[in-house]
Amino acid sequence: MSPKEAVKIAQERGLDLVEVAPNAVPPVCRIMDYGKFRYEQNKKEREAKKNQKVMNIKEVKLRPNIEDNDFMTKARNAVKFLENGDKVKVTIMFRGREITHPELGKTLCDRLAEVIKGVGKVEKEAKVEGRNMTMILAPSKE
Repeated sequence: MSPKEAVKIAQERGLDLVEVAPNAVPPVCRIMDYGKFRYEQNKKEREAKKNQKVMNIKEVKLRPNIEDNDFMTKARNAVKFLENGDKVKVTIMFRGREITHPELGKTLCDRLAEVIKGVGKVEKEAKVEGRNMTMILAPSKE
């Protein structure tokens, strides 16, 4: 039906002509109360937002010459964060002349990636940024 006829019918009923699907050919319109339509849409958006999972980024800081027990403690923390559904940013901090040996940091990152293999995966490879080396780990979707 033509838009003029639809507007006339809507005004007779005391309602509004609402365009529901503007991308369809021809565009789809409904005769309804616009206020109620907006309320229902907002209600759906709030419901969708409520069911959304917020993903945080947790950080685990390491040094290149870390001892094995300290490394395992940090690795356990990273695994715990990944199991909770958070991403983990692994930062290896270089001090003084340690920055001349970035391969130590890379080895440490590879070792941590091996430890978390079951619960997470490497999202962003280890990369030197200033005096730090960073790597991002994400929970694996099961």
